[in-house]
Amino acid sequence: MIFGRNPVIELIKSGRSINKIFFAEGNHDGSIKKIFSMAKNAGIVCEIVNRAKLDKICEGGRHQGVAAMAAAVQYSTVEEILNFAESKNESPFIILLDELEDPHNFGAILRTADAVGVHGVIIPKRRSVQLNSTVAKTSAGAVEYVKVAQVVNVAQTLKKFHEMNLKIVGSDMSAEKNFSEVDLSGGIVLIIGSEGKGMRRLTRENCDLLVKIPMVGKINSLNASVAGAVLMYEIFRQR
Repeated sequence: MIFGRNPVIELIKSGRSINKIFFAEGNHDGSIKKIFSMAKNAGIVCEIVNRAKLDKICEGGRHQGVAAMAAAVQYSTVEEILNFAESKNESPFIILLDELEDPHNFGAILRTADAVGVHGVIIPKRRSVQLNSTVAKTSAGAVEYVKVAQVVNVAQTLKKFHEMNLKIVGSDMSAEKNFSEVDLSGGIVLIIGSEGKGMRRLTRENCDLLVKIPMVGKINSLNASVAGAVLMYEIFRQR
């Protein structure tokens, strides 16, 4: 967390990846307006919170009505992920997390992604866990090696992948086919939905195929990072 007006202004100017900027409600003077405008121009997510919450976020520090949550590491772009795959002369292997919320799941997914040679992970800019210290710690260092990109519009990103003839595969417990019954080779985007809710409707509609992991126990779903690991290793095996 970076807080205080001048520190936040300099943080934005630096170009470092910022997950979100918090503003205290009712604070609209000149420098706050300037920071808000800079944040919007830079495409940074802004949230208005009450002062008590901002005090808690900053652990009692003198925040002057504004605080920024800087990313644990620098974000990449979708283009950088695709270029990385091309530089290795490999068909793209991409993971898209559709509104995943738990940083521990995110960190564990990054750890597996590094192990199986994923070229990059994509997350939505809003309503999703971001790169933070918990993710970095849980990933056991993988956050330094796996490229992570943020996108504003998941559906538009998937349409771009369709145009590139990448196979869009969604993990869904209601799917007809087991993951081991389908062709998961070649350029692929694997979508892992949020905990509990799974993929959003529009995301599901953009999938080329849906796969499920067979289960015979009493529990009807797996932890998102565990399900992701099973599917990533099957893709790795087929590749």
